[in-house]
Amino acid sequence: MSTFTSEPGARLAGRYRLEDRVSAAGGWAAWKAIDETLARPVTVLTFVPGFPRIAEVVTAARAASRLTDPRLSQVFDVEDGGDERAYIVMEWVAGDSLDDLLAGGPLDPGHGVALITEASKALAGAHAAGLAHLCLTPGSLRWTPGGGVKLTGLGIDAALTGITADNPELADTQGLGRLLYATLTGHWAGMEATSLPPAPMAEGQPCSPRQVRAGVPAAIDAVACEALMQRPRRGRPPLTTPALLAQALAEVAPAPAPPSPAPVDSYAPPDGYGSSGGYRPNTGYGGNEAMPAADGNRTYPWAPGGETRRRPGHGVPAPGRRAVTTSAIIGIVVVVLLVAVGVGGWVLSHRTSNTPPPQQQHQSTLPAPTASVLTPVSATAHDNASKATLAIDSNTSTDWYTDYYLGNPVFGGLYKGTGLVLDMGKQVSISQIEVLFGSNAGANVQIKVSDSATAPSPLAGRSLPTVATGTNVGNDQAFSLKHPVTGRYVVIWITKLPPKTGSNNEYQAEIYNVAVRGTG
Repeated sequence: MSTFTSEPGARLAGRYRLEDRVSAAGGWAAWKAIDETLARPVTVLTFVPGFPRIAEVVTAARAASRLTDPRLSQVFDVEDGGDERAYIVMEWVAGDSLDDLLAGGPLDPGHGVALITEASKALAGAHAAGLAHLCLTPGSLRWTPGGGVKLTGLGIDAALTGITADNPELADTQGLGRLLYATLTGHWAGMEATSLPPAPMAEGQPCSPRQVRAGVPAAIDAVACEALMQRPRRGRPPLTTPALLAQALAEVAPAPAPPSPAPVDSYAPPDGYGSSGGYRPNTGYGGNEAMPAADGNRTYPWAPGGETRRRPGHGVPAPGRRAVTTSAIIGIVVVVLLVAVGVGGWVLSHRTSNTPPPQQQHQSTLPAPTASVLTPVSATAHDNASKATLAIDSNTSTDWYTDYYLGNPVFGGLYKGTGLVLDMGKQVSISQIEVLFGSNAGANVQIKVSDSATAPSPLAGRSLPTVATGTNVGNDQAFSLKHPVTGRYVVIWITKLPPKTGSNNEYQAEIYNVAVRGTG
């Protein structure tokens, strides 16, 4: 069995083109690649000649490929080196890692419990099939742009480093306990190197979550301590498997709060980036660097109903602001008064006038719908998919940007275009798209709208009908449609990149904000 040394631009099996190396250590490398047959990003693991654990890694990958739980990153293809090329092709997982989510502080306990409950259920299914993770760290757990929990590296991370366990179920239960502890405290209670500070210690054990952070419910604290440190709860069986942990978390999960009106302008957009997506094995060798975290309000799809929750300090309207309910009541009262005054004036005028009323026109008196700003529910992209939502966060200091390309503004000659895909959540009528690009002009852009029930691929947008165009654009650009177009997905299709700031031979597009206007 032989291996090979990979490099950017290499093609494997005639279809997987390696693009960017995202992490590497000890004889392996993880790449962001393009599956040119299916036009989608993938993660590819390659190995240097003589890598000692290639057989174990290939075996683990093949075992993981049999699992179909959407909460586990999928394995698509495995080559053991029969043609002198050993590699593993996996799902490219975009989204924020737990490192990213915790960079701004601990999560609400309810959010942490919901997140780890999903991870526990996924691992319980894996253990039922005879597979274990054994290398759980904050980088192993991601929240995807589509609104789901994703565990990466099942079995593969352990095979890369040679980690084993006498009791895999107990090892993963303690790993899940460390993840739960991190969501509650913002500290890491393991030996692995992460971006989180180490957990405070007392008598050789991590302090309990309630000792580190005020407000952690006692029942959740007890479950975290038992999973992590195997401290038994009175009258309860020990938590020694992910399935038992999932059951215990379900019992202590806070009841969902009833929905309450959000304050006017209460949305506090992120002020930073999430880390890039893809496979970053959590082996302590790198590839887990956390970017500054998103701050303020965040929608947690794993919370009951997927509602927007606020970090501490963001749940009270700013001074001088009224809640939406109060404003709505005042508005209704004003409208009622105006209608009453109008009706009274009409009656008085007709009592004092002998002029017959004009003939009634047989047409609608309802005003035409006026365009308003429509908020996309999600965004995705081919380049830097994990940052796509920064283009729709209403914060002009954060941006999504493409990779940079050398020597040719048409993506370095590699492909002819790429798209930022916005999901409006439902069919809407669109009349204008305003895009805040970077300061350098030079982008050629086509606006496309899809009325399909399925989201188009960021690389397949070229086949959609074009409703507006712009040439050599930059800064703030409004794309006005001649006629409103109905659809669910908006694609900002870029066919030429502007020069990258500070470079004469590199090209890159930036989008700081997108405002979609219409009705729906």
